[in-house]
Amino acid sequence: MIPEFEKFKGFSAKRLPKEEGIAPGHRGCQGCGEVLALRMVMKALGKDIIVCSATGCMEIITSPYPQSAWNVPWIHIAFENAAAVASGVESALKVLKRKGKLSKKHIDVVAIGGDGATGDIGLQWISGAFERGHDMVYVCLDNEAYMNTGVQRSGCTPYGAMTTTSPPGKQSIGQVTWKKNIPQIMVAHNIPYVATASPAYYLDLMNKIKKAAMVKGPAYVHIYAPCPTGWGSKGEKSVEYARLAVETKVFPLYEVIEGKYIVSRKITKPKPVSEYLKGQRRFRHLTEENIEYIQKRVDEEYEKILRLAELP
Repeated sequence: MIPEFEKFKGFSAKRLPKEEGIAPGHRGCQGCGEVLALRMVMKALGKDIIVCSATGCMEIITSPYPQSAWNVPWIHIAFENAAAVASGVESALKVLKRKGKLSKKHIDVVAIGGDGATGDIGLQWISGAFERGHDMVYVCLDNEAYMNTGVQRSGCTPYGAMTTTSPPGKQSIGQVTWKKNIPQIMVAHNIPYVATASPAYYLDLMNKIKKAAMVKGPAYVHIYAPCPTGWGSKGEKSVEYARLAVETKVFPLYEVIEGKYIVSRKITKPKPVSEYLKGQRRFRHLTEENIEYIQKRVDEEYEKILRLAELP
């Protein structure tokens, strides 16, 4: 349905880009799943890009003045307006090309934000950019809370999770609302490409990012990003939790290409949600009854995705 995809062979384990858009000299926490995913994103995109980065963990750890871990043109902007600035950059590139002042054939414009910057305080800016049809890729690195400011809850914090602003107790289970479904909100904008990805499946992630960049118009990729600091999990377990989230159906992997749903990895023998929850301090207060309730909701949400993809 998108002509550019027909010629795309995709990355393979033996054929990966050598360039690094982000240097290893960042200051991320040990076991940070977010910076791991970001490195994959940058390798897939290459050097001909301009990155607009919202305030968040990835901005904090990569740009302590006067140093920078970025090997590509990069601009730090406010928490909420990454998509708005990316819209301006994309428009400026069009003007430069029209005036003959830009020699390169194409420069990808990429906006990057966390779950709070994307699903909460930056949502209307993204909506406006997508409605206008700007040729840009928006990447959400979702670690399920406002981690760099003290692990406060966000609209993407899962039900039952403990954060500093949703503490559990005798009268509270922790987070009382369900995780906001940002990918589905983006699909509702009728943009050409929306996808979910996980650093545990690096080729799937990198191929989706590259496809998003090939699209003419807005594209959105929502990436699951484990956070040992905010989740109270072991740093060496980040990739394992990223994989468990998929295997338990907590975080389904799929694409929506021109409105058509494609499940990237159908889970036929799912592991119980309890396997994913254990070992994360943010969920240690949950009872068996709470976990059964979460399991039921996870199953229902996964069935919705299968129905949208017209799968049994």
